[in-house]
Amino acid sequence: MKEIYELTSMEQVEEFLQNHKLSFLYVSRPECSVCHAILPKLGELLDDYPPIFLGHIDANQVPEVAGRFLVFSVPTMLMFIDQKEYLREDRFIRFVEFKEKLDLLAENLL
Repeated sequence: MKEIYELTSMEQVEEFLQNHKLSFLYVSRPECSVCHAILPKLGELLDDYPPIFLGHIDANQVPEVAGRFLVFSVPTMLMFIDQKEYLREDRFIRFVEFKEKLDLLAENLL
């Protein structure tokens, strides 16, 4: 499974985005059972895309993340290329469609 970087402050989030050309943020909350189920699936899926780095943010621990990235529900998955949001999925993630989007990205950028 892809290494997951635990980001516990907005400073760490910003640094993570700056240090990785292709970065993926996963925003969740501890009380969200869907969040717990999706994170391992996401880690396995991202194994197929080595240049993408995965960061995890607990929205309870870093509440500023909601305002910074307009996160209204969890889980929210955000893909960044050169610190610009490229892809967003939230609440109900359809992994087949999501993988198709990542494959298209891989064809064009990776």
